[in-house]
Amino acid sequence: MNTRRTFLAVVAGLVAASGAAFLAADSFAQSPTDVKVWIAFTDNRLDWAREKAAEFNEQFPQYNVTVEGYGNYEEIQQATDLAIQQNAAPAVVQWFEVGTQRARDFGYFKSIADALGDRTEVNGIPVDFDDFIEPVVSYYTLDGKFTSMPWNSSSPILYSNTAILEKAGIDTPPATWQEVEAACEKIMALPDAPQGCITWPNHGWFYEQWMAQQDAVLANNGNGREGRATELFLDSEPSIAIASWWQSMEDQGYYVYSGRQRDWAATEQAIQTGTVAMAITSSADAANITNAAKENNIDIVTTRMPYNAETGWTGNLIGGASLWLVKDLPKEVEEGALSFMLWLNNTENAAEWHQVTGYLPIRESSVKLLESQGWFEENPNFYTASDQINNSTVTTATRGALLGPFPQIRDVITQTMEDLMLKGGDPAQAMAQANQQANQLLAEYNSLYN
Repeated sequence: MNTRRTFLAVVAGLVAASGAAFLAADSFAQSPTDVKVWIAFTDNRLDWAREKAAEFNEQFPQYNVTVEGYGNYEEIQQATDLAIQQNAAPAVVQWFEVGTQRARDFGYFKSIADALGDRTEVNGIPVDFDDFIEPVVSYYTLDGKFTSMPWNSSSPILYSNTAILEKAGIDTPPATWQEVEAACEKIMALPDAPQGCITWPNHGWFYEQWMAQQDAVLANNGNGREGRATELFLDSEPSIAIASWWQSMEDQGYYVYSGRQRDWAATEQAIQTGTVAMAITSSADAANITNAAKENNIDIVTTRMPYNAETGWTGNLIGGASLWLVKDLPKEVEEGALSFMLWLNNTENAAEWHQVTGYLPIRESSVKLLESQGWFEENPNFYTASDQINNSTVTTATRGALLGPFPQIRDVITQTMEDLMLKGGDPAQAMAQANQQANQLLAEYNSLYN
């Protein structure tokens, strides 16, 4: 009797346990896998990314992608540092291009190439890196591997107020530094001249672009791509030429400095309100500037970023950021993250991202799609960045430098330019001092990895 009761109890227990296991398994199967994505935007770009995440979740109900926004690239790096320490990192982080060496050194991320292996699709989404435009491929390929997923790549371009230029008798926006000076002389001589001729943010990114245009590297060891950079060249002739021209533009009253470093908003505001005749800023602002200026009855035309005619133009390097895959994720989360990144950058989405912002269409197929739709003919201001970056010669200089403390070195350059404009001084001496400071930062950083 006791034996029979025990047998029945065991059977009942097994039935209950198997039922619970079935329910749990069923529940798990129906629960989408959470995939957290962090990006460094809080404006309409965050809205767009969230709309895309919702669209992705509908198409792939096995995943629940959520997108969280941060104020800027520096803020998202700090948040990532803290999240890694607390074992609470997301699956995907947007990381700006000058943080690339830091990302490699800190070991937070898994390369996209390693995660994908030799797969040609993920959840039916094609893997086609050959379709990315060459400057993007060359920037994000490290040690022969794609490290991160390209996303928001940009290029600086010149925005010109056509009415002011025509009034000054200028038919074509200036293409070189020398032509900019000549144009400014005419513009500022107008009886109703604008408050200033030209502006751009006091930010190291513009200095880096002008170095690349002159085919000048920032650092040794192939700009830090053939080996860890150990020496900077901020005191080189091309570097001094940039500082000298920038300072002279300010001294002549042509360049308008807002008085704040990294003041992107002031540049955007100045060109779209007619306060200045020209502005150099990111192509990512093409949509905002063109549309806002139109509301003010101002026609804006974009052209390539002016270069130093004495050294010629080799090309521009890309700016912006890419999406990095956090390492050591559960397999199903990594699969969802890879799926979302591939889907977000498919031909149609990459084209749409360009249309709503001005970021480069980073796929060849996206460029062709936009051309077939007549997009560039109807919106020529959006074509300039693609034309500029796709006609750039890929060299050691235009691939961009890899430096561990790159953001801090940018700050040194920015401060140096501010001092030259507001306090005066000799550009050669100032850049020599900046080079000393920057090399000290580089040596201190490198000492952590020797």
